[in-house]
Amino acid sequence: MQPLAILFAVQANRGYALSAMPDAPIVPPKPPRPNRTEPIRRATAVALHRLADLVEPRAASVSQPALR
Repeated sequence: MQPLAILFAVQANRGYALSAMPDAPIVPPKPPRPNRTEPIRRATAVALHRLADLVEPRAASVSQPALR
């Protein structure tokens, strides 16, 4: 291993261990990215629901006798 890599690993491990301390600095979370695929996903879901309604068999009416 490279000596520099060992130093970086020790510093990273120390920073990770000390991040659980009560006086650790609080970093606010990043705001979520806007979802650019939402319109495509919604249109696909609507199309699939309509296709499922067309393909799904209808319930038999009450007056129709059952098949054997």
